[in-house]
Amino acid sequence: MRLSVAEARQRVLELGRSRRLLDESIGLEAAFGRVLAADVVAPHDQPPFANSAMDGFALRGSDLPAEGERRFRLAGQVFAGAASAPDCGEGECVRITTGAPLPRGTDTVVVKENVRLDGDTVVVGAGEAAGANVRPSGEDYRSGEIALHGGDRLTAARLGVLASLGGAAANVVRVPRVALFVTGDELVPPSQPLGFGQIHDSNRYSLGALLRQAGIEPGIVAHLRDDPDELRAALRDAGERCDLILSSGGVSAGEADFLPGLVAELGRVHFWKVRMKPGMPLLCGEIGRALVFSLPGNPVSTIATFLAFVRPALDALQGVTEPPRRWRARLAAPLIKRHDRAEFLRASLESGDDGTLRATPLRKQGSGMLRGVAEADALIFVPEDVHELQAGHVVDVLPLPGLS
Repeated sequence: MRLSVAEARQRVLELGRSRRLLDESIGLEAAFGRVLAADVVAPHDQPPFANSAMDGFALRGSDLPAEGERRFRLAGQVFAGAASAPDCGEGECVRITTGAPLPRGTDTVVVKENVRLDGDTVVVGAGEAAGANVRPSGEDYRSGEIALHGGDRLTAARLGVLASLGGAAANVVRVPRVALFVTGDELVPPSQPLGFGQIHDSNRYSLGALLRQAGIEPGIVAHLRDDPDELRAALRDAGERCDLILSSGGVSAGEADFLPGLVAELGRVHFWKVRMKPGMPLLCGEIGRALVFSLPGNPVSTIATFLAFVRPALDALQGVTEPPRRWRARLAAPLIKRHDRAEFLRASLESGDDGTLRATPLRKQGSGMLRGVAEADALIFVPEDVHELQAGHVVDVLPLPGLS
């Protein structure tokens, strides 16, 4: 029985989470894009001390004049990175730079543009607010607070948080080891002239790029002929060495589609065929230690099934807990679906002057036409039970890689 898109996706997530990979510690320089294995607790307040948010003069807020002016004796200065700071008494002030620790006794910074200097005296007028221009200790994170959560993917900003808390290394989940196989006797490398009935292999490069965008460099990459013995040997070897096997082609029900039988022979088929277009012949299984995703060979089907199922599986293997961002747009044109499968339609996206994101289905939607994906920004998701939608209807969209 063919699964729905939602059922297949849930099955994929359960399989990935049950095989969550082991942890490792790596330096921050190599941690961008990796997934935290556990919560990160702030070992100290951040910032660790109250400091100035502006260049100016630190003083006691209670000394500020309610009206007129008040003269303050300049008691010294403190710059960012200073080993110490002068004390500040009543009627005194200290010259301070941005990021420098507040001197003892002060709680306010008056910006330098708002004062008048008269020798060793600083003249401050009325209207300044007590407590202004000060970053208190622990304003960002308090000691003992969870700063980052296990399952978070390390962005540039999150790496900055780790570094600010004194972390020189990150405890992350190991990156999945992936084998990438493209199958088919008709395929030849782009560098080779085409013979009768031959086409250039594009899936190797599309899938390889999608993996790299997910932070994964495939460990095994090969073109396999439509030969059961060659396929069997490659699958068995990858099942022993990898966490995930990704293939394209040879997964339908034709005379040369050997993969469904071989996955069942060498391991287990979890499901085969999903009620979707394009990509219906998708197979998910396991061989040895590896999850297996055998994708249809048509280029659009390959990309659509990777985004809908393989990328979520890779995230689940790494323990990602952040839900994927949901994108929604209004249809710029009506659409009609003449079948009972869910459909992923190539579309362009545009944000109008009113701030509304609009999706326009492309005219050509053939599953073998890479041009449609190359010109598209996203895939419009049309559920199984929906057959007609009017312009202006709100739809879910799956952004294609490279959307900026």
